[in-house]
Amino acid sequence: MKLHIKIVLYTFLLLNTLHAFSQDISLYTQWNGRYDFTFIGNTMNPVENTNSYPNGIFTSSTATLNLQNDDTIIAAYLYWAGMGTGDTEIKLNGTDMTPDILFGLNGSFSNYDYFSAFKDITSFVQSTGNGDYTLSDFDLNYLISTYIQNATQFAGWAILVIYENQNLALNQINVYHGYEALSPNPYVVPPIMDSLTINLDNLYLISNTGAKIGFIAWEGDSGLATNEELHFSSNGVTNILSNSLNPPTNAFNGTSTETNSATLYNMDLDIYSIENYIVPGTTSATVTLQSGHDYVMLNTIVTKLNSQLPDATVTLSEYNTSCDIGNFSIAYTVNNTNSTDVLPANTTIGFYINNILIGTATTQNDIPIGGSETGVITLIIPLNAPENFTLTAIVDYTESVPELNEDNNSFNITLSQWLSPISNGLPPLETCNLGLTKGVFDFSSYENLVVNDNNDNVSFHESQEDALSNSNPILNTSNYETSITPKEIFVRIENELGCFSITSFILLTKNCPPTVYNAVSANNDGMNDDFFIDGLRDIFVNFKLEIYSRWGRLLWTGDNTIPNWNGYVAEGINNKKAPEGTYYYILYLNDPDYPKPLTGYLYLNR
Repeated sequence: MKLHIKIVLYTFLLLNTLHAFSQDISLYTQWNGRYDFTFIGNTMNPVENTNSYPNGIFTSSTATLNLQNDDTIIAAYLYWAGMGTGDTEIKLNGTDMTPDILFGLNGSFSNYDYFSAFKDITSFVQSTGNGDYTLSDFDLNYLISTYIQNATQFAGWAILVIYENQNLALNQINVYHGYEALSPNPYVVPPIMDSLTINLDNLYLISNTGAKIGFIAWEGDSGLATNEELHFSSNGVTNILSNSLNPPTNAFNGTSTETNSATLYNMDLDIYSIENYIVPGTTSATVTLQSGHDYVMLNTIVTKLNSQLPDATVTLSEYNTSCDIGNFSIAYTVNNTNSTDVLPANTTIGFYINNILIGTATTQNDIPIGGSETGVITLIIPLNAPENFTLTAIVDYTESVPELNEDNNSFNITLSQWLSPISNGLPPLETCNLGLTKGVFDFSSYENLVVNDNNDNVSFHESQEDALSNSNPILNTSNYETSITPKEIFVRIENELGCFSITSFILLTKNCPPTVYNAVSANNDGMNDDFFIDGLRDIFVNFKLEIYSRWGRLLWTGDNTIPNWNGYVAEGINNKKAPEGTYYYILYLNDPDYPKPLTGYLYLNR
């Protein structure tokens, strides 16, 4: 960018610090295998921009992908960038493309906006293959009258292609992206030089052979070379990156090292060898950009490093258990998918509940690149574990195997213990003795009282065997009749897992007070012909009943072996029929609950 700014702006620039609002460049994705990368792309600028020209830019341009026949496309990422807040409706070879990510920043002298758009186009490039790629319908000409004022009228596009070739060494490709800018100011005293440092982590270098780094950057000008340097630092050593197209003091100058072009106006697709700047064992590095004049936007950094290491991951799948046994068997799979070396046998796997190690296993064989191994382990559940708990599996939990990525070794799964339902205790249920301990009971409310979870199924059974086999349930729980008490009723409670528990309660009868019908009409009409007391016989089996005249004379004595009194007096004189009138009775129930006799009167009518 060539900054031609009138002197009347200097005071404004001194009072307004320049800021770049952006998205920090960080690791986006990582590929491990026999991989390499390349860039294709093109500018929309017909010439390098100034604040006088160009007055118009192209709306389409073309670049050519030319991989070898034995190269296989693994991934492809499209970037397009320019002035303004974003053109999100462009075409690639006539196919509509909308961004997966839209980056934006604001950082020029005039607080102008700039954007970069990103889209994963892997399947598109895999199906298209080699040949011309034309990006079209990319029209930012309506913004030129504004952005020409500080010579930042630009647009361009690039495709990062990652490919596999079995003749390559085992490499790790790291793709870092975001949108950050350098905004120097050479027109103040002293001049302001801007710099930007990007951290490159997740590097695992075995050999420096073929190590390289690539950049997608926007708005660099070949005519501005004031302190414009690109530094690469690792292991405490800093080097300035350069090549035949990119001098040490003019790193971003509208070039493409892949096509050896110096006319990629206001964008850069540059790749540098870093074989001599990095050593085996390196796990991180930094890239620092600096500029004393040129306004540069950095979009993407790609590294290729020879990293022959495994990458162990683990997954958990189906598990088997039974109700209330306190252990379970679970299948696990150790993967070495995104790797560049064999994962050795005897790699450890640890299994944890609540950060407590409850079991261990090891891999049985060497797992090749892209391979996996499955095993099954039986684990004992700690006594204090809740019903629902998280099981964590960590492969290489002893950290004995160096890996490409040490942060992807764990896997979590939520499991449930198969516990039988916990029942609430049920009190005995008591009703009146209907004779010989017979009773009728209503225990329908016990269905809700016995459970702690309303989703549990409850059934009642007359025997424990029926409850265990879930057969012959009692259907009429509101009017259940039994001929003998005490009687134990068994309750089966079953949850959604199929686990069940058995509890029981007792049915009891009590001898309720008898009901005396004190009207007797001894006329043999079939109605009230004798002195009837309901709830007496077969209940108070030892009762004794005495009937007296109103003058206190004992007329009749009966018990459970003698029929009801029918108005006759066994020792009567002349006439054994007792005359009409009022009589009195004394009823001895001879029951511990009724120590006192019941007394009353009856009226005899003939």
